[in-house]
Amino acid sequence: MRDLPLPLALTARLLPVAVLACAGWTLSSGSQDASPAGEKSAQNTASGPVSNSGSAPSASAAVKTYEKAPSPCTGITSKTVKSLVPGAKTAGKEIASTDESVRRTCSWNALKGYDYRWLDVSYEIQQTDDKAESTYRARTTEKSGGGAVPGLGDAAYSVVNLTTEDKQQTREGVVYVRVSNALVVVTYNGSDFESKKAPSTDEINKGAIKAAKEAVAVLEDAR
Repeated sequence: MRDLPLPLALTARLLPVAVLACAGWTLSSGSQDASPAGEKSAQNTASGPVSNSGSAPSASAAVKTYEKAPSPCTGITSKTVKSLVPGAKTAGKEIASTDESVRRTCSWNALKGYDYRWLDVSYEIQQTDDKAESTYRARTTEKSGGGAVPGLGDAAYSVVNLTTEDKQQTREGVVYVRVSNALVVVTYNGSDFESKKAPSTDEINKGAIKAAKEAVAVLEDAR
């Protein structure tokens, strides 16, 4: 995780970093490259059956403001990366996608001292506004316990959760934003490997929302 070798005395303490990195990458790439079955079901339901009257679909169902996902690593400013993920390379690392026109994700992670931070920003393009809305509803329903973020996109939701494994705490915040037929998903988490405590809920939540606002601004500029 560093350019210079770490003292051997830290090796045991830093082992959780590799575990977190693998888990974070799997969560980002796996869940983003294949929508959960529940989401597909929700999207199909949103499309709805053809009316017996033979009437044409509503105009809103055919709307597609965004044709492709923007470059995710340009979604966050260097200043924000330095603030949220101290020690990370500001350029970020784009995670491979099966279809970059539909889904793109960038990741930043770093260990500075004993503090670890991970940030993911994803853009997902749905076929219509209606499908984006149904996917948004499915995601936010699954991640219960959060709340709305006013004034961000067409709809935005933020949730923070704490997990503990082998007495090591990790706190993770996720922000979902719908903008027309696009979804922006920001994941931000952190741990302190010296105290084994996690950053505060306020720190993680505010950091995730700040990143989401910047990522949405880049998306809206791409219209």
